[in-house]
Amino acid sequence: MRPSVLVAIAASAIAFAAAAKLPPLNDEAKAKAAEAANKTGWNDKVAAYQLCQTQDKIAASYRKTAATAGKAASAADPTPGCADPGPYTPVTPEASKPLEASGAHSPPGTATSPPSNKATSAEMTGTRK
Repeated sequence: MRPSVLVAIAASAIAFAAAAKLPPLNDEAKAKAAEAANKTGWNDKVAAYQLCQTQDKIAASYRKTAATAGKAASAADPTPGCADPGPYTPVTPEASKPLEASGAHSPPGTATSPPSNKATSAEMTGTRK
């Protein structure tokens, strides 16, 4: 075998081995992938909407031309209107609870007595000063 073939085989083997050892995606990379998939899906819907509008214009032009030429245009079943995909809405990540709502600033338990009493700390614990 030629050396260039051996080098190519070795390089591909190293590349496959390196690809097999890649770490799993982190949350940020997963979020970017989800956003890219969402954007691609929306772009596909926009392209289908634009194609539908163009086809409707061509069909209307054909019917108009056929009517002026004295030909009867075939009465095909009416097609549903083109569905506008609307503006792009990005994926919203699941919001984590704010620190205040997570109970981080809440007291550990329900108070059984008012916080202001006239007893000193020594009197409450039963020890002398």
